[in-house]
This record gives sequence, C-alpha cells and structure tokens, in this order.
Amino acid sequence: MPAVCQRWRDGRASYRDINDPEPFDRRRYTVDVIDERTARTFIHEHHYSKSYPAALFRIGLFGTGAELEGVAVFSVPMNQRVITAYTGVPADQGAELGRFALLDRAPRNSETYFLGQAFKVLRRERPTWKSIVSYSDPVARHDAQGRVILPGHIGTIYQAHNGRYVGRSSARTLRLGPDGSILSPRSLSKIRLGESGWEAAQRRIESLGAPKRHFGEDGPTWLARVFACGMFRTIKHPGSHCYVWALGSSAARRNIETKFVQQMPYPKQSDLITR
Repeated sequence: MPAVCQRWRDGRASYRDINDPEPFDRRRYTVDVIDERTARTFIHEHHYSKSYPAALFRIGLFGTGAELEGVAVFSVPMNQRVITAYTGVPADQGAELGRFALLDRAPRNSETYFLGQAFKVLRRERPTWKSIVSYSDPVARHDAQGRVILPGHIGTIYQAHNGRYVGRSSARTLRLGPDGSILSPRSLSKIRLGESGWEAAQRRIESLGAPKRHFGEDGPTWLARVFACGMFRTIKHPGSHCYVWALGSSAARRNIETKFVQQMPYPKQSDLITR
C-alpha cells in the first residue's frame, strides 16, 4: 500500500494518498476542546472499533461551517505503567492518544495539522502533562463476511509528526466479534469479576449476536458459553507499534526526551496476518 492517510465514516475506513493534490487550507479549520458526549458520539458513529476509552481530555477539529471533522481522545492507558516505561515520567503526567479519527472529507495533511494543534491545546490546558503515548495497529482484520474492517496501519502520521518509535506492545491473543472489532481484555475482565462497567461491556457483546446471559449466571460461565458458540474468533497479535512525544516548551521537551526509550527505525509496512 502506498503512503496514505486514514479516514473514517460510519465505521468504515477510507484512505487518501499523501501526495493527493487537493490542498489543505488551515485557515478553514479550528481546533478546540470538546465535551465527553460530543467525542463519544463521534467515535461510536465513525470509528471502526465502536468503543470509547477512559477519556481524560477531548479535542475536536472543526471545518467549514463549524462542522466537526475529527476527534482526538486522550485517555488512561490500558496499562498505566507504559507511560513511565516508555517516557520516564510518572504515570499521572502522561496520557495515551486513545482515539484519533478524521472524517473522509478532511483533506490530506489535516491530520498532522490536527495532531500538532491538539498538542498545543494540551500544553495550555494540561500543563502538568509531560508525555503522550500512542499505538498503531499493523494487523489487518476482517468481519465474518470477509470484508476488510481495518487494513492495518504503521502510524504514518505519527512518523510525520516526529513521534519517537519505541517498538511494539506485548504480543497477545485477541478475541474478535463478527464485525471484526476487538473484545477488549479489560472489558472481558470487568464481566468476569463483576467490576464497574460490566453491564455496558455485556450489552456490547450481546449486541454482536452473543447468547443472552441467563438470570443468576455468573460472568465466567456466560463468557465460556459465548465463546463456545463459534461467533467470536481469536487471532495471535504480534503487538501494536508504539510512538511517544514530549509536551511543554522546547527546552522542557528536550529534557523529557532524554528519558525516553531509544529511538528505533520506523516500521514501513503492515503485518501480513489477516485473521
């Protein structure tokens, strides 16, 4: 696949060639803080995952007519240790770029502009934050009908915005729904342990066609029955690519970057796993 920019609409990915001649006019765009409901609705409607992370801060990209064309959600990492492990700062002084989605009408280069402006907003609104971590999933995924849901991406815009590539997250086995989306390990754990948020996690799995949970049935028993029905596939995932950035003034960023994990060569192609 040539170097492209990923876009979203109604849960389907599309792509723009980074050499697309359509110009990007930054005068037509503004970037600002948005509320939880606006961000959640946009991500649920347009992002393939249909899931929303534990948000800490939300920023929107607005185009002509103040139409929302993109959302960046900065969130609590699934494993908070990654902030310190990759960037050397305390976990509460960093966040993950958990969702980053632009509509298909956004022209090329709008994502690098949006990401740069979002970091400027963070420096103003979250001055105690010193680092950002983000992941790109290089593994292609399909739904039960064989349609490509996520072709896999290497983080082209993260590379364009000078993210430091620090390697891959841990390899793991993932459960996929019939629509190709991931059943997050954290959501499954909530159901098994009856932790806060288990009801929403259960509703999502049932909405994918899983058998309903019986009255009085415990979480582990229900999940065992769900996975025995054959609707939910597993894939061996080699780990997502990880990028990090420092926040703050130029001098502060240089100082923070001395604590970062050493830069590794940028990945140049997606993984060939397709199931």
